[in-house]
Amino acid sequence: MPLTAKQLQGNAGEDDALDHLRLHGLSLVERNFRCKGGEIDLIMRDGAALVFVEVRRRAGSGYGGAAASITPAKQKRLIHAAQFYLLRVKPLPPCRFDVVAIDGKQLSWLRNVLEVRA
Repeated sequence: MPLTAKQLQGNAGEDDALDHLRLHGLSLVERNFRCKGGEIDLIMRDGAALVFVEVRRRAGSGYGGAAASITPAKQKRLIHAAQFYLLRVKPLPPCRFDVVAIDGKQLSWLRNVLEVRA
């Protein structure tokens, strides 16, 4: 089934985010991890830390921009997906949540927006 324009735009945003994070020394562990309760766009390694990355792209910064579009419900789904992912990781590494917000052509990397504690 062909991808929609919105899916293609989302994939392009994830590609841009992945390139940016790799330029800053992070390495990809998994892309588009899905479970029943949620999805994580990118799971990266930053040294010993496991980083769960949400990528948001918006045409512009109106209505609060890309980062502001991450609602409390979305945050809950991200946490659920990360908890599910961590069930298969032993021993548990230090973890954090980052956001890559793309407003138009402006990319912002917001680090450690939420910590996961074991």
